[in-house]
Amino acid sequence: MQIKIKLIFLLLSISCLSCASLKNTKNINQIFDHSPAFKQGFTGLVIYDPGSNKILFDKNGNKYFTPASNTKLFTFYTALKIIGDSVPGLKYATHGDSLIFKGTGDPAFLYAEFDAKNTLDFLRNSDKKLFLLSPGFTEKKFGPGWAWDDYNDYYSAERNAFPLYGNVVEFRFKNGQNLPNSYPVIFKDSISTEKIKDLGMGVYRDIDSNVFRLKNIKRKEDATRAVPFITSEFTSAKLLSDTLQKEVMLLRQKPKNLALDRIIYNTSSDSLYKKMLQDSDNFIAEQLLLVAAGEISDTLKTAIAIDYAQKNLLSDLPDKINWHDGSGLTRYNLFTPRSIVKLISKITDEIGEEKFKALLPASGESGTLKNSYKASKPYIYAKTGTLRNNHSLSGLLITKSGKTLYFSFMNSNYIVPNSKLKQAMEEVLTTVRDQY
Repeated sequence: MQIKIKLIFLLLSISCLSCASLKNTKNINQIFDHSPAFKQGFTGLVIYDPGSNKILFDKNGNKYFTPASNTKLFTFYTALKIIGDSVPGLKYATHGDSLIFKGTGDPAFLYAEFDAKNTLDFLRNSDKKLFLLSPGFTEKKFGPGWAWDDYNDYYSAERNAFPLYGNVVEFRFKNGQNLPNSYPVIFKDSISTEKIKDLGMGVYRDIDSNVFRLKNIKRKEDATRAVPFITSEFTSAKLLSDTLQKEVMLLRQKPKNLALDRIIYNTSSDSLYKKMLQDSDNFIAEQLLLVAAGEISDTLKTAIAIDYAQKNLLSDLPDKINWHDGSGLTRYNLFTPRSIVKLISKITDEIGEEKFKALLPASGESGTLKNSYKASKPYIYAKTGTLRNNHSLSGLLITKSGKTLYFSFMNSNYIVPNSKLKQAMEEVLTTVRDQY
């Protein structure tokens, strides 16, 4: 009799749990049905509970969306699996009285936020003649499908084999001054103040040259403008010479039978990953794929890293991915929410939830989520992704019951303001937080 009573109680408990789950799902669907923000756009949401190994919610989880900077999650995982704990800064060999070296794509060299001194000290302290080997860099400076008119914006810096200073010039204006200081300083002679209509208060580079145009007027406040410069092997050698205060010469062809197989390691990989994910740094993302390509081949080419990842690291995703760059600037990228959730699961299996949370933006606290999804403590740790009419958020959600859920929330082809869409997304995610 006791066994029978226990069995009935167990069945009732299971039934109640099922009812609760259905109620939660119903509440989420009601938000989607009634919110104007979701009426005319296209939305996908997958929520997965790793504790029970169950999908809690799936709306268009198998449909393709433009991921924007959610692409950086794929770049992160690829770099994590290919690049070691430290990023290779350069490869070199000695030949008589000469030190011959080449770039690895390392984005940290002379990047203001990183203490990447190993490469700098190595070159500065060498008593040999310095030769930068022309690597025969064949990668295009911009990714496929990037908007051509973004070339003047800091988030669209060029890709190259030996980046310096993040491949941007910083123009620092002081209150009361007409002209800025430039960093690197060699670009100070590239400033033009000739009159151009609609110049505003910004700095605009010529599309085909390193000429930076601005208004010659007194500034009323301190300001900094970061503008990408046109990269080249010549520019790299010139910048290096100026930085090191000694000559760096270009070498078009390395001596026969000389292998550049010695490596100087620079920045910790985790510091780059954190900057890339929290601040959505496009430059770091693009360069990391070049570094990864150089680790598995002798060519710095984005497609090499992507092809390798798709064949060897991501073949277990539920849907084939359409992946073309490291940053997500291109609209050619197409991923499904359930593939992103699977990727999140793979990452957490690899590094653990706590480390992953430390690398991601935290809601109301850090990175691109500092001013979003605010609560008494962070409950979302996720990567944002935004292009015009496209917005995604994918990562970890901590419920009030203490569960960690993996989710991917993707939106395309909407015309409501981003603020309205994010408000509606927050209503959905807080419902999940409160009820699961």
